[in-house]
Amino acid sequence: MRLHIIGICGSFMGSLALLARQLGWEVGGCDANTYPPMSTQLAEAGIEVRGGYDPAHLDSRPELVLVGNAISRGNPVLERVLDEGIDYQSGPQWLARHVLRGKWVLGVAGTHGKTSTSAMLAWILEYAGLKPGFLIGGVTNNFPVSARLGDSAFFVVEADEYDSAFSDKRSKFIHYAPRTTILNNLEFDHADIFDDLAAIQRQFHHLLRILPGNGRIVLPADEPALEAVLTQGCWTPAQRIGIELSSGQCERLAGERGVCWNIRPLARDGGEFELAKHRAGHGETEIATVAWDQTGTHNLRNAAAAIAAAEHAGVPPATAAEALGSFRGVKRRLELRGAVGGISVYDDFAHHPTAIATTLRGLAAKLAGGGRIIAVIEPRSNTMKAGVHQHTLAAAVTAADQAIWFQPRDGGLDCAALASAAETPSLAFDSVEAIIDCLAETARPGDHILIMSNGAFGGIHEKLLQRMRMNRTA
Repeated sequence: MRLHIIGICGSFMGSLALLARQLGWEVGGCDANTYPPMSTQLAEAGIEVRGGYDPAHLDSRPELVLVGNAISRGNPVLERVLDEGIDYQSGPQWLARHVLRGKWVLGVAGTHGKTSTSAMLAWILEYAGLKPGFLIGGVTNNFPVSARLGDSAFFVVEADEYDSAFSDKRSKFIHYAPRTTILNNLEFDHADIFDDLAAIQRQFHHLLRILPGNGRIVLPADEPALEAVLTQGCWTPAQRIGIELSSGQCERLAGERGVCWNIRPLARDGGEFELAKHRAGHGETEIATVAWDQTGTHNLRNAAAAIAAAEHAGVPPATAAEALGSFRGVKRRLELRGAVGGISVYDDFAHHPTAIATTLRGLAAKLAGGGRIIAVIEPRSNTMKAGVHQHTLAAAVTAADQAIWFQPRDGGLDCAALASAAETPSLAFDSVEAIIDCLAETARPGDHILIMSNGAFGGIHEKLLQRMRMNRTA
């Protein structure tokens, strides 16, 4: 079977390419933007990626075309598909039909933390010997690929609420029908698809409607937007997770016959914590201790959710906690790209005010005052560029010592206004080169430069490191 994927270098579509190749399909695709780590994965798998959207890419007459959700009407390749009646599907539809059918699906949904939590959950199941399949929206440091078929009934999938394709505006996760479901959090995002938070909550409730009664939902205890979704109707047992809860709070959250999970941090930076399982009427029935190299309160929550979900698949919490001790994180999640002259450069995928704030707080806790943090931010998502977060982004960089904003060339976001409104000393530039010039002149030993974008950001990481190396040898 010959398969062509339009938009193949997206984290989701690229992962589908890997799964299709493992199924024995002949796979190729095209994309306008190619950059690591996905482009590297595809090349290593021997999957041909053609640049741009030339209709001639379909001259080989594939039997099936997968259309990424970033592809719209007017795309030349898509128009040829429609004009010539070539069979096509959305990525989520293909995944459900060819991979997930008959599997115990563990889905991770929410505005933030899906990739990290999916990676943690997949690694826990792997460590426990369950040999899961998985599709993760990023490349983890525990697995060589972002997706694999696995060798068991279990499949972990990052369950995105973004739409499925130009022809299917339902959220991707509607196709997956998970048995075990993590709902990490819920905020307004994807302003190009959803009008408001209520529209996203509607999609999440559509997901609840298809979850089995013998499944499990895992969610935080302090997310009103998710609680509002559950009040619309929920037919699946839900287990809530909190931080430093009292026994009375745990009992209330557990309900009459349920379970609550309580996180107790043992280190300021999140490097060690206890997770206690509280059963209604029985108090704490099990405690697991995690010691790892991840940081930040958000990662404690992600880890607790992964442990609770893995338990549903049969993994004892103590085993899951032990597994997380060897969890090595996900590329582009506070990933150290290099250091020159005592100046460290990090890469992070954060592209929402909450994600930016939590990432910066996590790094600040890890450093504990050991050097300045300079946040360099590209507002690249459609929601960010549209200016939806104009009035909340300035507060997101409070944990940084300096912020540098890259002004989008289109949309309604005004980065100069952001810079002037922020309490943190801030600057705005409209070119990558100008940012590099500024950093090369002002950064000093001991600084930590955290670059945040959900795209390639013009290769700024390596360009900056190269400039700093040149400065040292000049």
